[in-house]
Amino acid sequence: MKMTDISIKTQNKAGRHTDDQTKGLHLWVKKTGQKYWNFRYTFNSKRETISLGAYPEVSLKLARQRAIEVRNKVNQGVSPLLEKKTAKKPQIQTLIPKFSEFAMKYIETMRPKWRNPKHAEQWVSTVQQYAFPIIGEMSLDEIDTPNIMEILTPIWLTKSETASRLRGRIERILSASITSKHRVHANPAIWKGHLENLLPAHQASQEHHEALAYEEMPEFMRKLRETDGISALALEFTILNANRTGEVLLGKRSEIDGNVWTIPANRMKANREHQVPLCNRSLEILSIAQYLDPESEYLFSRNGKHLSNMSMLMMVRRMEKGLTVHGFRSTFRDWVSEETEHSPEVAEMALAHAIGNKVEAAYRRGKLLERRRVLMTDWESYCMTGRWGNVIEIIQKVA
Repeated sequence: MKMTDISIKTQNKAGRHTDDQTKGLHLWVKKTGQKYWNFRYTFNSKRETISLGAYPEVSLKLARQRAIEVRNKVNQGVSPLLEKKTAKKPQIQTLIPKFSEFAMKYIETMRPKWRNPKHAEQWVSTVQQYAFPIIGEMSLDEIDTPNIMEILTPIWLTKSETASRLRGRIERILSASITSKHRVHANPAIWKGHLENLLPAHQASQEHHEALAYEEMPEFMRKLRETDGISALALEFTILNANRTGEVLLGKRSEIDGNVWTIPANRMKANREHQVPLCNRSLEILSIAQYLDPESEYLFSRNGKHLSNMSMLMMVRRMEKGLTVHGFRSTFRDWVSEETEHSPEVAEMALAHAIGNKVEAAYRRGKLLERRRVLMTDWESYCMTGRWGNVIEIIQKVA
């Protein structure tokens, strides 16, 4: 058929009409009078037909152009039918979460894993304060190294500890997003081999917790006993038992059985239950604390609420500048090593330090409670009077 716009418009005979100028192009006229363009071709030795649209929406000129485009694809080894079918398939788009949304979900997911309830709040606080203003509204796959640098650079040298923890938290959040297939690019917050090339490494602190010389302990404890208040009692108790601050602040009266205090594993740094043999002054302190707040569940409290993290530290600073509560554990350890014949393993168990060998650790937990009671009795005696020496041991040695 010699096709022109006029001949096509007037063609009413049903059937296929071949274009005389474009090989494979056909005008298909249906009995209803509707007209469609088809293009026939051979692909991989197989005859195929593809629709090019309806007439008059697709004109003769446009139909010929489309036929040429299809032929070119066939010549390039592309299947026009397969390409068309693929294009028609609905594209399922995965909505990639924003960093702020994913970060909060990640923190909630990890919350049960963290022993300290405040750990999650610290994560929320740092990412909200420093990360969200810059990358909070960005999708996870958009975040790149310059964004991380923009977050960290202002605080890297001035708030080094906060910056280091923040970087690690962002790294873990983005790592989780990669695992969840929300992100395909490398983690831009990773340190080794990446940010270490852009940011100066923080110098490891060479300073330990400031500790009082053990020779000065009796005088310090004398002043402490002259100080009124629940914080002073809590600090004295902490020193006498070589505890960590958190162990005492969250300590409960229900954990006391006679003269033994059992601290549950979830409050211990090594995540292992720890027993503390309580000597006379410690028991006396607990009685006074209970008298001051009789309805409380905590060992040391005000109006039923446990003391704050800063309560004992502020007490120490008022008495002696530069000291820390944790430093008294070092004072205790120095005294044991330099002034007594108590064994190192007994001292380490008193401090609740982790022991690498599990068999040895189990043996020590079972066998050293009474030996630790002797040690802590000597330590209490030294703190109170500057003298020590268990009477029973002396009698046994003489015998």
